[in-house]
Amino acid sequence: MFRSIMFLSAFVFSLPAWAGDLQPRDGWAVHPTTQTHDALTKAVKAAVKSNGLIVVTQAGPTKAAANRGITIPGNRVIGVFNNDFAVRVLETSTAAMIEAPIRIYVTENEDGTATLSYKLPSHVMAPYTDEGGAALAAIAQELDAAFQAIAKAATTGSH
Repeated sequence: MFRSIMFLSAFVFSLPAWAGDLQPRDGWAVHPTTQTHDALTKAVKAAVKSNGLIVVTQAGPTKAAANRGITIPGNRVIGVFNNDFAVRVLETSTAAMIEAPIRIYVTENEDGTATLSYKLPSHVMAPYTDEGGAALAAIAQELDAAFQAIAKAATTGSH
């Protein structure tokens, strides 16, 4: 019996950790693609640069989990911003800068394809518009357009 429990435990813990593909939700843009996780991650980075923004941060648990013997789907969070937006946001709201950089999320789907998603910058900045006013709302709209352009370029290959 003990061997059966140990075998079952080893089997369960070796299964991939997968909560499922990312689904659309309020305040988010979700773009499923036919690209692989690695290809989409590379395309996002190129699209960020070609749209005048900068990759400020990157993080993902996939490789660290693999080093621990755990298989999880490709997962990369890419923080995107630039100094022009930072200075302009700070002119309207010190508190709003806690949201910078705004993140793009590249997730691997169960079928091996990948999804690009992000919270709309206008959604992210909404809690600060009482303080930042129309100027902050306008900056958030500019960022919405920039993120939409990044998503289009990364998902269609039109850098």
